[in-house]
Amino acid sequence: MAKSPTTEAEDGIVTTDDFIAVIDGSTSKSALRLTHNASNGRFCMTLIAEYLRQADKGMTCGEFCSGVSAYVRSHYPDGLLPRLAEHPEDRATASCVVYSRARREVWMVGDCQCLVDNALYENLKPCEAAIAGKRAEAAKRMMDEGKATITSLRHDDTARKSILADLVASMAGQNVEYAVIDGFAIPTEKVRIIPVPSETKNITLASDGYPFLKPTLAESELALQAQLRSDPLNIGCFKATKGFMEGSNSFDDRAYIRFEP
Repeated sequence: MAKSPTTEAEDGIVTTDDFIAVIDGSTSKSALRLTHNASNGRFCMTLIAEYLRQADKGMTCGEFCSGVSAYVRSHYPDGLLPRLAEHPEDRATASCVVYSRARREVWMVGDCQCLVDNALYENLKPCEAAIAGKRAEAAKRMMDEGKATITSLRHDDTARKSILADLVASMAGQNVEYAVIDGFAIPTEKVRIIPVPSETKNITLASDGYPFLKPTLAESELALQAQLRSDPLNIGCFKATKGFMEGSNSFDDRAYIRFEP
């Protein structure tokens, strides 16, 4: 059994005798709701957690990808499948990073991140940087023209609204150009597999809600708060498709777990 986690934060975390995972539901970009109880991203996160808790401990990454996709798909209403096939933005979608004890591997499906000891691994989504850059340019232009301020954009992010069409269009590449869990077949060549050497002392798994992943939760939180103070819109050195909204201490859901393999 993997040793108990030394630190963890927020939900979206699964720990069993065989698997440890961070799951990050995608922000909804569609009015369609697949369940009345949660957003589509949270719904997908819940289904992935359910699947991992009953999964065979020796499964391969490929078996995980096919099995979890089938599990999510089984929860879609049959009548919606043709629409979901044509409109990825309507699907229950999440990214996740999973540690398999039996395989001594980390599996990265979607835009998540991990540290194996001090080595950082990411699995960035194509086009995300370009779209984030477009939002940053829009925000700066609005402020230069006197149409917005940092305060107004933290209350109503009109710069993000200007890129929503780009974000939806980029989802056409979902499980084509990049991998996510959404109930449809995952191209395994887009999944990153990281072998964990026997001498590894610590593994950290985290969602992309931490822009600067550090070896401890406290350091990661401090870096996040420094970003909030220096660039709350996330349009400077670190660019994102959304900023810190008024009253929020982060710009995105975050989950973090550190453990000894």
